[in-house]
Amino acid sequence: MRVLGIETSCDETGVAIYDTRQGLVAHALHSQVEMHARFGGVVPELASRDHVRRLVPLVESVAASAGMALRGIDAIAYTRGPGLAGALLVGAGLAHALGYALDRPVIGIHHLEGHLLSPLLATPAPTFPFVALLVSGGHSQFHDVRGVGDYRLLGETQDDAAGEAFDKTATLLGLPYPGGPALAKLAERGRAGIYVLPRPMIDAPGLDMSFSGLKTAVRTLVHKLAREGRFDDVARADVARAFEDAIVDVLAAKSLAALAGTGRSTLVVAGGVGANRRLRERLAGVVGARGGRVHYPDAAFCTDNGAMIALAGALKLGEATNAGGAFDVRPRWPLGAA
Repeated sequence: MRVLGIETSCDETGVAIYDTRQGLVAHALHSQVEMHARFGGVVPELASRDHVRRLVPLVESVAASAGMALRGIDAIAYTRGPGLAGALLVGAGLAHALGYALDRPVIGIHHLEGHLLSPLLATPAPTFPFVALLVSGGHSQFHDVRGVGDYRLLGETQDDAAGEAFDKTATLLGLPYPGGPALAKLAERGRAGIYVLPRPMIDAPGLDMSFSGLKTAVRTLVHKLAREGRFDDVARADVARAFEDAIVDVLAAKSLAALAGTGRSTLVVAGGVGANRRLRERLAGVVGARGGRVHYPDAAFCTDNGAMIALAGALKLGEATNAGGAFDVRPRWPLGAA
């Protein structure tokens, strides 16, 4: 069966077709980064309007790339939440309209579930059960994953997500939006150990995390360096390195604790921060040292995308329902309630 996946939760319009026998057959993504950059962050109304402009052409393009007409689709999956309400409604509206017009079932997918399952698109793919670290601009969570739809929250950030802390710290360092990738690039030039920043909750019991205090510590350090006339390009790179090292230390320590606490040997890392090179290197080292393995989605699927929604829809076809009636979106939606 072929499943059309539609992702419009925030600032990226993603469409893909997944075949339950052949795997991913086509996908396309439009990023709104350039549009939002001048505002320093996502403007919800602009995001929604851009999804309206981009979504139908992307669906047509993906179908053409797959060499099929839309009537060849067997089911339609879309991101139901969480995310920006207006953006979610664009994808949900088109999914239900297509479902009604084509007489195909539709299924609303939890955005985080899509990320959590996205490493299954990679080769080799992880096998259940595993521990999942979802680490992005909006979420930082650990889940014990026993199978599709069987997730137990182990711990999460109590304030800023790791990706959010990256973006806010990048702003303090005068870097352009989106800040996370720019900060990681700057940190490549930084020297380890020049500045030492706190590792919040790294030794605290449990798997909860906190990153807002780390961001505040960077602000204090930046202001101090600026007052002393020492906040030059070298210092900026060293501060970026100190911040990145602190984030990586916390995530690595908590990942090991999650594996030890659950008795799992496989760690799955998903979300935009999962593309960070230094994080990948550290996790590969510490998890490998205990005989485990780390899995990631391919780089193209670390950020929001339609492929992960199409895959999740294919794995949950039994929950699809006929289109034609009322539908809703869930801007706030805990994964455990999916």
